[in-house]
Amino acid sequence: MANYDVKDLGLAEVGRQRIEWAAQEMPVLKLIRERFEKERPLEGLKISACLHVTAETANLARALAAGGADMVLVASNPLSTQDDVAAALVNYDEIPVYAIKGEDNETYYKHLKAALDHNPQITMDDGADLVTGMLKERRDLLSNLVGSTEETTTGVIRLKAMAKDGVLSFPVVAVNDSLTKHLFDNRYGTGQSTLDGVIRATNVLIAGKTVVVGGYGWCSKGIAMRSKGLGADVIVTEIDPVKALEAAMDGFRVMPMVEAARIGDIFITATGDIHVLDGEDFAVMKDGAIIANSGHFNVEINIPDLEKAAVEKRQPRAYIDQYVMSDGRRLNLLGEGRLINLASAEGHPSAVMDMSFANQALASEFLLRNKGKLEPKVYALPEEVDREIAALKLAAMGLNIDTLTAEQEHYLNSWEEGT
Repeated sequence: MANYDVKDLGLAEVGRQRIEWAAQEMPVLKLIRERFEKERPLEGLKISACLHVTAETANLARALAAGGADMVLVASNPLSTQDDVAAALVNYDEIPVYAIKGEDNETYYKHLKAALDHNPQITMDDGADLVTGMLKERRDLLSNLVGSTEETTTGVIRLKAMAKDGVLSFPVVAVNDSLTKHLFDNRYGTGQSTLDGVIRATNVLIAGKTVVVGGYGWCSKGIAMRSKGLGADVIVTEIDPVKALEAAMDGFRVMPMVEAARIGDIFITATGDIHVLDGEDFAVMKDGAIIANSGHFNVEINIPDLEKAAVEKRQPRAYIDQYVMSDGRRLNLLGEGRLINLASAEGHPSAVMDMSFANQALASEFLLRNKGKLEPKVYALPEEVDREIAALKLAAMGLNIDTLTAEQEHYLNSWEEGT
């Protein structure tokens, strides 16, 4: 394979403009890139990144390269690549990219192999596929590995399971666990971009519809909030009693999925688990029900069960697979059950990815600074890094906040004063 595999290098100029448009909304990453250019903290460091290949990711790749990194970028999902962005990174930045929107499974894993063949010292994952491939098939690379970073909830779940089973042999920074990532990216980014994806794929009116949201983690909270804001009647399904209680007190109806399946118009999953929507749910859904997923992998919807139950499959619009049941009901699956915000839309807005990718850039620097000092387990970035990113974002937004006076600081750090 050549040192890249993209759809068409002729798209590069369009991609360059898209990357620069995104950069305008990413001031924190811009500041980090400027420092990296001066200090070159990643000089010669080999990084293999398995992330969604978007304009926002391109700005992260440019920042890492500015810091001296020798990097390779591959797609973390077959439908999430922006082909013009991939071409621009190859053509203008000379960063090897292996990513084509709509690539089949064979190509997807061939691209993962290219990332591992780079012999990385740091891996960046969005779903833990690179780490899993290394642990299962390329253990020869482990001796050279400084550590890894992980972008999303699903990947963190997998990594913590690896640590629990004793197979994780290197440190991993769970970027997803940073407050400036999951409180903002997961909630506001996923909330907006998921509804954007559903609307682009279907052109349906959300107002007046019953939207069923699977789960009530940070991603699902954002989806529920934005659905309600667009005028939907929102139902939340959960397995955690605390989260279910929170959803109820946030004003949403809460019930088991099989009950919600009977009355929902639009179903959106974002849990990180398999078969959130299953055969028993498909059996009772309304004619015309819309089914989408915003979790990392397409396993949240039991697509094999849907395929078995259908007597016909059509494609009435791009990004919609319509399954006709034996009783004539039509169930509409969006984006092949993959991340709908990236399958039919453009993913998270640049402004929110600014903080997420600031965390990624600083995580790589953190791993390198602490080479040989960290145990093989899952870490969060230090709290001061979170605060630094938040402060930079506030400054970029033109917002000022209060600071403690000496008297207030003394009060908070003492126990003598009471009523």
